[in-house]
Formats: sequence, structure tokens, C-alpha cells
Amino acid sequence: MHLMDAIKEKAAKKLQTVVLPESYDERMLFAAQKIVEQGLAKIIILGDADTVQTAAREKGINLSGVEIENPATSPRLPGYIDALVELRKSKGLSRQDAEKLLTDSDNLYFAGMMVRQGDAGGEVAGATSTTGNVLKAAFQTVGTAPGIKTVSSYFFMITKTPSFGENGIVLFADCAVNPNPDAQALAEIAVATARNCKSFLDVDARVAMLSFSTKGSASHADVDKVLAAIEIAKKIDPTLQIDGELQADAALLPKVGEKKAPGSQVAGKANVLIFPDLDAGNIGYKLVERVAGAEAIGPVIQGLAKPVNDLSRGCSVDDIVNVVAITAVQAQG
Repeated sequence: MHLMDAIKEKAAKKLQTVVLPESYDERMLFAAQKIVEQGLAKIIILGDADTVQTAAREKGINLSGVEIENPATSPRLPGYIDALVELRKSKGLSRQDAEKLLTDSDNLYFAGMMVRQGDAGGEVAGATSTTGNVLKAAFQTVGTAPGIKTVSSYFFMITKTPSFGENGIVLFADCAVNPNPDAQALAEIAVATARNCKSFLDVDARVAMLSFSTKGSASHADVDKVLAAIEIAKKIDPTLQIDGELQADAALLPKVGEKKAPGSQVAGKANVLIFPDLDAGNIGYKLVERVAGAEAIGPVIQGLAKPVNDLSRGCSVDDIVNVVAITAVQAQG
């Protein structure tokens, strides 16, 4: 079974509510119809009901079974204003400014508060909004997970080589968010990605902390950062199977792993690859996708207290459906 089929099956077993703030993008409306038809999640679209329904009718989109909520007239708005003012009191946010954020035309703050307050299990946005705006609103409303301060991302890389990872599937992180994570951030990225490996693939993560060096073959401050991150990650989660520093071949190929890192539980059989910085991660996933013909699913955002996922502005309707299914599984905890 393809990974996305398995994820959709998981999503359908325990329907979660996912909010889509960007009702002003027709791709979101088409996706909402598909998601409800496929039984993947309950959907709330944010916007003026008449405007949304008119746009849907003009495109032949059926939104029956989809809830539409207008932030400006929502009975939830006063409670959200109170909660957001309390959340941002250290920044001196006024009630007037909180209301302005919550009724802004992009709907990102209202969607974030829906997720924070438990009125939705997760959120998917970014078809129109920038990644920066999606993550800023999520950070200020949903906040980060306990013990984690770093919001990051990972990709499911579905390769054509079944011996890699789990039947060819390897999680890559962070490939989209943090340009130059320090040791603490790198450790948190590793722990968060390992947890997602377990949630989605139902297997324990074997985390390789990547570097240009394997087990002291080179000496450099960048290698020291990776080694420090491993120690921090072990303190955050003492059960974590993690090793490094490892070069990519030592992480993925059993013969190389045995030679370069004998006795390692991870070398040669890693299913999670943690890149030392965004240069390496972004270049790495694109090379594997384009040169090796792997399928890249993501980026999936992690490190937030509750799931909020960002889309590429060039996303297709099917991309939105897939990310909503992923978000619904994340919301199941």
C-alpha cells in the first residue's frame, strides 16, 4: 500500500476536524468537497457563507457537509479575543488589536485560535498565504509542544530502493524552516521527527545525525554541533535510537555503516535523517527527489502543540487533500 493510502486510511478511522482558513482560494473549496466525499476529515472553511457558497456554485463545487464560519460574526470571537489578549499580554496586545488580528482577511489567527481552543483538531493553510505568515500566526496562537521550542519540518521521502529506511521510506528533516539550527534546536528536530516516524509508519525511529564526518573522521565546529545535539536529544528522550555523526552513506548502507560505525544500532539502517542545516536539508531532499526519482511528501510542520501545516502556493487540489489527511492523523495524537 502506498504511504498516502495508508495515511488516508488512518485519517478515515477517526474523523478529526480540520480548519481551512483560505476560503478565497478555489483550490481549497475543491479540496473541501473531495475530503468530505472521501471521509478523511470534518472540514470548517472560514469566510462569509454567502460569498463562499456563491463561489462554490459558480465552479460546480458541492460544499454540503462542509461547515462555513465567518470570523467577524462568529459567536466564538469574544472568547478568542479574551484568550489571545491573555496569550500575548507580555507583548501588550490590546483587545482592539486582537480583534483586528482575528478578523483579518487571511483568517490565519482565527484558525489558529480554533486549533488552540480545541474547536478544530488541526489547520491547513498556505495556498495563498506565505509560509512566514502561516507559521507566525501558528506560533502566536497554537504555540510549541511541551519541551520543544523549535518549529521545524520534515519530508516523507518515498524512494525506489526498498532496502532504505522502512520499505524505501525515509524521513528527512529539517528541509524547509530552520536555516542554521544550534545544537538544542537540532536535538529538538531529531526528537520531533522520531515521534512522527512512530506515529505515521508504526515503527521505532532509527535517527542518523548527518555530517560530512563519520565518528571523528573529521574535526570541525560543525561536527561538534552535531555531537552536542545527540547528547541533548538523549536527555529529551532517553529511549531514542540515535547515532552520529554519520555521513549519508554510513547512515543508509549496511556495509558502509558496519565499516565506518561498527556496533551502531542506526548506521546502515536509518529511517530518519537529520541534516545539520537548511542548506544540506533542502539541497538533499531536492536531489533525492529529482535525481533519484523519489516522491517527496511534505513539508510537514512539527514542533507545534497542535498540528498546523503549510502548503506550497503552487499546490494542487490533491496536494491539499493529502496534507489535510496528514494533519488529521497528527491530530489523533
